Amino acid sequence: MELKKGLIEQIQAIVVTAQVKAVRAVDTERVLMYWQIGKIIFEEEQEGKERADYGKYLIKSISDEFQPQLGTGFSVRQLEMNRQFYRAFPNTHALRSQFSWTHYRTLIRIENQDKKDFYIAEVEKNNWTARQLERQVNSQLFERLLLSNEVLPVCWTAIDQT
Repeated sequence: MELKKGLIEQIQAIVVTAQVKAVRAVDTERVLMYWQIGKIIFEEEQEGKERADYGKYLIKSISDEFQPQLGTGFSVRQLEMNRQFYRAFPNTHALRSQFSWTHYRTLIRIENQDKKDFYIAEVEKNNWTARQLERQVNSQLFERLLLSNEVLPVCWTAIDQT
């Protein structure tokens, strides 16, 4: 008995859609987990008297405790990135569900808030993948548009309205 081609395609579409949704849900939870870890570390550091020294000790201690059991997601570098993530995006309601952790890793490296806001708006407007975002940041799109006085005011209008 041969199955109808349409039936196979329907089932394949359901499976692929479910897989994409599952991956997105896992990544959304991972982003929230990293944000919450960053918040806890940041708030604990603010209680410390010698902030810089205490912060390094705190992150190293957390890494030493969790990395053997849970892997590289708890390396010193990753925990520092979690703290930076919370500092760059202190409001969870500002986190975008369509952004992956890789999007956020690129965005937290951008210190200039106007530049960061520009790239956030562009990712949302153009539905950029994390790779596309990174390519645009590395190609200095923001700076190039800043030099082009004709294009930038149009881009800023979108940012000002959010």
